[in-house]
Amino acid sequence: MHRHGIKNLKQADALLFGRVTYEMMEAAFRPPAPDWMEPFARTIDAAKKYVVSSTLDRVDWNAELVPGDLGKAVEQLKRESGKGLLVGGVKLPLTLAELGLIDEYEFVVHPRLAGHGPTLFAGLSKRVDLRLVSRLEFGSGAVAMRYEPRK
Repeated sequence: MHRHGIKNLKQADALLFGRVTYEMMEAAFRPPAPDWMEPFARTIDAAKKYVVSSTLDRVDWNAELVPGDLGKAVEQLKRESGKGLLVGGVKLPLTLAELGLIDEYEFVVHPRLAGHGPTLFAGLSKRVDLRLVSRLEFGSGAVAMRYEPRK
C-alpha cells in the first residue's frame, strides 16, 4: 500500500488537503518516521501541499493556505499544475465533487468492516456516474479502483 501511495504522490504536482487531513498527515508522516513507513513519509514530506481551512492562519510542512473562493482557487491550481493535484480527506472531496472539480477518483477498499466512521460523499446533492479506469489488488486483500466521471 505504501509503494502504491508513493507512486500516486509522485504522479501529482501537489497535495490538496482540508485542515483535518493536513494535521493528521503531518502528525503521522513528518520526520522522523518508523523504518517501515520511511519511504512514504519521505515522499509526502517533500511534496508541495495546499491546505483549505477557515480556522488556520498559517501552515508549514511545505504547505500554503488556499486563499479566497475555493472553486476559483482550485481551478487556478489545476491550470498551473502539470501532472495534477492529489486530494485527500472526507469533506474537501465532497465539496470538490459538488463543484465538478474532480477529474479522477481512487477508492481503496480494505478487507475490514469497521461499523463506524465518516461516509465518503455523504450529502452529495447529485449523482456522479463513474467509469472504471483501473483496478489493482494488493496482497493484503485491499483493492484500489480508479474511476473517471462519465461526461
